[in-house]
Amino acid sequence: MRFRRLLPAIACLPLLAQAQVNATSEYLARMDTDADGRVSLLEFQDWMTYAFDARDGDKDGVLSSAEQPGGKGQPITREQHRERLAATFRKQDTNRDGHLSAKELAAPPQ
Repeated sequence: MRFRRLLPAIACLPLLAQAQVNATSEYLARMDTDADGRVSLLEFQDWMTYAFDARDGDKDGVLSSAEQPGGKGQPITREQHRERLAATFRKQDTNRDGHLSAKELAAPPQ
């Protein structure tokens, strides 16, 4: 449950680390590595895992409490993080086509 409170903060880190993105279309373009105009689950996970990897100081694939924002929280593995991202992706994929459009990407998960 604590991770859910941290997800918005973690989700913002790619924006800070990879140049300013000012519009949903720019955000989509940066996530859409195959340039098909939509974001797949893998593209979403890869983009959003950037923050996890940046915080994993010892590169052991686990965010310890000390590596998390505020120095608090239960340890979480990279795989657990990606599973949670998949759940978020499924919530945002409102038309259930397995991809996020710019509109779906801009909307908060339901």
